Amino acid sequence: MRNISRYLTVAAVALLLSGCLSQQQSPAPVEESNQDTSTQPPPVTVPAVPDIPSQGSNVEQQPTIPAVPRVRTYEWSSTIHPLVEKMLRADGVTAGSVLLVDSVNNHTNGSLQTSAATDALVAALSNNPVFRLVSAQQLAMAKQQLGLSPQDSLGTRSKAIGIARNVGAGYVLYSNASGNVNAPVLKMQLMLVQTGEIIWSGNGAVQQIN
Repeated sequence: MRNISRYLTVAAVALLLSGCLSQQQSPAPVEESNQDTSTQPPPVTVPAVPDIPSQGSNVEQQPTIPAVPRVRTYEWSSTIHPLVEKMLRADGVTAGSVLLVDSVNNHTNGSLQTSAATDALVAALSNNPVFRLVSAQQLAMAKQQLGLSPQDSLGTRSKAIGIARNVGAGYVLYSNASGNVNAPVLKMQLMLVQTGEIIWSGNGAVQQIN
């Protein structure tokens, strides 16, 4: 009986010690918050999404390259020579007179380099038996006296007549290319400087080479 009582005593002490250990290891109670969290859901963190450029926009802007205008070439001489021959035989032309050849003006619906036409016109008249041409030096000096640059085209009939009077010319040949730039028409007018009268006019189609 003494052994049984000792065993019960040891068992009671063991239970008492295990109860104390369990109380020490149990977590402390959490104080309840006075706020009602049932109506306030926890915040949701949304990850940042990087901007993705649309397919239609370029990420890197490329420099704009200006379009190069097309350079058209024409067969001016084949149109100018027949017209010049008719003009030299026109009534009212006094042989030996001074003629001012105005630069060919562009009146077409597009871009057209008329310097080649002017050169062809001067070349066709360079050895003619009727007129003496105003030289390029005389024309440049007359433009300078009127405050114009040497590259300035006379542009209008009145300006061409004013220059012709300044250099002592009796006639002015005024020319322009008009119509469609792909198939322009060259128009020429021979004017008397003293009165501004048009004593001859002619025109002809110009063939484009490319």
